[in-house]
Amino acid sequence: MSSQSPTPPNSDTDPSAEDVYRIRLQKFLASTGLGSRRHCEEYIETGRVTIDGEVTSEFGVKVDPETQVICVDGERVRLQPRRYYLLNKPTGFLCTNNDPAGRRRVIDLFPNEGQRLFTVGRLDENSEGLILVTNDGAMAERLAHPRYKVPRTYHVQVVGNPTREKLDELRKGVRFKEGVFRVSGLKYLRKQGKSTFLELTLHEGQNREIRRMMARIGHKVIQLIRVRFGPLNIGKLKSGEYKRLTDWELKKLREMMNEKHSPDIRHRKGRKSAVPGKGRSTQGSGDKKTFGKKSSESSSKSRRSNSKRGASATQQGNTGRRIIGATAKKRTSQGRRK
Repeated sequence: MSSQSPTPPNSDTDPSAEDVYRIRLQKFLASTGLGSRRHCEEYIETGRVTIDGEVTSEFGVKVDPETQVICVDGERVRLQPRRYYLLNKPTGFLCTNNDPAGRRRVIDLFPNEGQRLFTVGRLDENSEGLILVTNDGAMAERLAHPRYKVPRTYHVQVVGNPTREKLDELRKGVRFKEGVFRVSGLKYLRKQGKSTFLELTLHEGQNREIRRMMARIGHKVIQLIRVRFGPLNIGKLKSGEYKRLTDWELKKLREMMNEKHSPDIRHRKGRKSAVPGKGRSTQGSGDKKTFGKKSSESSSKSRRSNSKRGASATQQGNTGRRIIGATAKKRTSQGRRK
């Protein structure tokens, strides 16, 4: 009896076998650290990407990075080791990789080791504080996506002393052309001279969102520092300093993304009966009368059947046959009285 080893998929007979090691072009480009998938689609659309020397403009094309040569602007791109940095961004630096005016960029604070780094989200030029810098395009895209609603906490110094009514406007929401901007958390910190320090938490980052909201309620921003991003804290990092994320910090980031992405079972339709106690009591009360009727009918039937069995047993006892049940006890007691 001969054993046969499994044969690898043949692309000539199985068309789906060709896609085993292929991924979409924009996904591969994002994984190399070029940027988010949206930015990589712009590279493809503008004809800056070639596959084996041929320019491609298709978003859905699949590639095999092991066997094909993919280039951007004539330079071959490859998968790089993942890098994750936490930076205390100083003022005067831009969160962009391409500035025609030649202004200072956040990535200029990092040594040029041939890795393509970019920021997760943005802090405007005059803002400072915590920002995540990485070459992991997939993670950066998820963290910046509004669906995940990553909490961002800021310490903000504003002109004047906002009243309770003005601060309530920030909680209720301020309308702009992009939509309604609102804070999800607001805490009064302290007053200093003619200015006030506040702690504001947002879940969706919009362009200069805090500055525009504070200007709308009549209190201009003097200083804006981001102190937290999801589970990450700025800690003791000084302005312009950065550090690599620890394994624990990376684990917390991934756990947060998984929790935000998974649907909440409490909001699913038809799941109310799954709550312990509630579903059972509702179902039991709804069927109580029906069960009562059935149980009474069945009990009366059982009594009639038992009486028939007793009568038949009595008749059998007169004939000298075996006496069972309550009838046997009755006849025994009657015999003793005699």
